[in-house]
Amino acid sequence: MKSKPHPYLEYLSKDKRLAKVLASHQPMQLKRGENVWLSLAGSVMSQQLSVRVASVIRSRFLALYEGEPTPEQVLGTELTTLRAIGFSNAKAQYVHNIALFSLEQGMALDQLQNMTDPEVIAYLTQIKGVGRWTVEMLLMFTLGREDVFPADDLGIQQAMMSIYRLKNDDKKVLRAKMEKISAKWSPYKTFACMHLWRYKDAG
Repeated sequence: MKSKPHPYLEYLSKDKRLAKVLASHQPMQLKRGENVWLSLAGSVMSQQLSVRVASVIRSRFLALYEGEPTPEQVLGTELTTLRAIGFSNAKAQYVHNIALFSLEQGMALDQLQNMTDPEVIAYLTQIKGVGRWTVEMLLMFTLGREDVFPADDLGIQQAMMSIYRLKNDDKKVLRAKMEKISAKWSPYKTFACMHLWRYKDAG
């Protein structure tokens, strides 16, 4: 028996420009993760790196521990060891910061699932080295939140500029227009963004 398509497809197709993008892609699925602190650390590790380089560094990191490490194990790892596998000085410290916060303040899945998106952002951006975009990626791809719009994401900006013929002359104006367009996608902004990224990658 064929499963029903996710209701986001019909809903987002009300946006005629986005509908053309949706029609050219297979439906997306949103998966949840379990290891929140490691997902957050992984996002920080991969910032400003190509997918290939980020994958290599993550593999080296996991190889230090023969699998997924605990926060205690990472805190017990010298910063020089992390730098030796490709971390910058700052990223090595940021990963330690995340591990320490997880131990002292808590970062369990059920704990965060009881928070709203703004509450999760406010809670985790207390950690030095963790910005709003990083937490938005966690909300989408670890917590499985369906209505997240990372307005500062370059790929999202470029895709929307192309699809909606937006100009980049004024950052504030661009952001305001993006926010206005994306407001119509609620409660499925995350799915819209996933299609925008695919559109950008295919371009």
